[in-house]
Amino acid sequence: MNARHVDALVIGSGQGGGPLAGALARAGRRTVLIERSHIGGTCINEGCTPSKTMVASARVAYLARRAEDYGVRCDNVRVDLPHVVDRKRAIVRSFRSGSERRLTASGVEVLFADARFTGERRIEARAADGSTQTLTADLVIIDTGARPSRPSIPGLGDVPALDSTSIMELETLPGHLLVLGGGYVGLEFAQMFRRFGSRVTVIDRGPQLVTHEDADVAGAVLAILRDDGIDVVLRAETTHAARTADGVTLTVQVANEMRTVTGTHLLVATGRTPNTDTLAAVEGGVALDERGFVRVDARLATTARGVYAVGDVKGGPGFTHISYDDFRILRANLLEGGTATTEGRLVPYVMFIDPQLGGVGLTEREALAHGHKIAIGTLPMANVARAIETAETRGFMKVVVDRETQRILGAAVLGIEGGEVMSMLQLAMMGGLPYAALRDGVFAHPTLAESLNNLFGALTPV
Repeated sequence: MNARHVDALVIGSGQGGGPLAGALARAGRRTVLIERSHIGGTCINEGCTPSKTMVASARVAYLARRAEDYGVRCDNVRVDLPHVVDRKRAIVRSFRSGSERRLTASGVEVLFADARFTGERRIEARAADGSTQTLTADLVIIDTGARPSRPSIPGLGDVPALDSTSIMELETLPGHLLVLGGGYVGLEFAQMFRRFGSRVTVIDRGPQLVTHEDADVAGAVLAILRDDGIDVVLRAETTHAARTADGVTLTVQVANEMRTVTGTHLLVATGRTPNTDTLAAVEGGVALDERGFVRVDARLATTARGVYAVGDVKGGPGFTHISYDDFRILRANLLEGGTATTEGRLVPYVMFIDPQLGGVGLTEREALAHGHKIAIGTLPMANVARAIETAETRGFMKVVVDRETQRILGAAVLGIEGGEVMSMLQLAMMGGLPYAALRDGVFAHPTLAESLNNLFGALTPV
């Protein structure tokens, strides 16, 4: 079959591939973007945008039920789940259409098809109607993302389990939602549906939730979820799943005891699988790791000449802002003659439970493992004036400081607007500020920012 040659071929339209395709086209490169389902990738369609839109609805329901705490009567609170879902869909459509317009305006040719390598920088695109075309390119960018994983649990294949995409399409509230997995995705949905009105049980095999975090942070998250009425079962190995007349039953082993947990719905939130299984990467000389993620170096180059990968498909931190930074790295190197790399970049993150958990840099455990001599600062949100005034006193702030350099190594902020406060600390880290600059800084009162004075005012050596 004759192949059509273009300058650049981008496979996938996530928050790395989409902007890069536009930048290449605006630079005069003949650019084709192949997308299997919809423009915008996971973030816009099944990830950040829809889930945080629904988190916002859940928070309103939570505040309405707490109205009397503020001296306000708000009786007969109820959640109209179909309306919540419609609002989510409308915002997704708006964001997606904006992405589509930007691609069109930049001159990118978009093909809706499945892509697979058939040789070196040679791609076959198969459309939904079965028609195919072959393209070759000087430059290929892989941005095929990842999808929810399904663990190998006996019986799970016979259970109508939900994932992080399908749960957001429910228009009938679960009576009892079982959440398999105590990571960021599972906990956000657990709290969301609890606030909508479901009974919720979280089951996790680990000794603590959010395993990356220090034990004190994870413990505070656990306390908040239990305070919200969520049942949490830790150190629980799920050994079997079964469909029942009313939903699903999980058999779990906790220590030496076997238990059964029965619910009306099951959400599986146990990680993500890269979308490389139909890519035929080996045909293009692109090496994958043992989990199927594309191997890249610090400049995002794969093992194939002229082929790069961005976003979740390459593994590592699965965040939109990391995908977008991948785009900036390749834009700098491919179009601007730069030498940008992923080495040393800070990876901030926010878990949008309420209160938020924002984190950046090293945890206490990681800092000690790296050999740093550290001091720790903590501040309960119950000691923050702004949190008290808004009746949002759950959680605490934690910072890790290098005692020798006086620089901030990392932070975790579990509290009202935790992501925003964490970002202030990230800015200080980016600027190399000594911690005393924040300890002695003059911040407006009453703001959350002024709590940094007290946070850094009483560090404890570790």
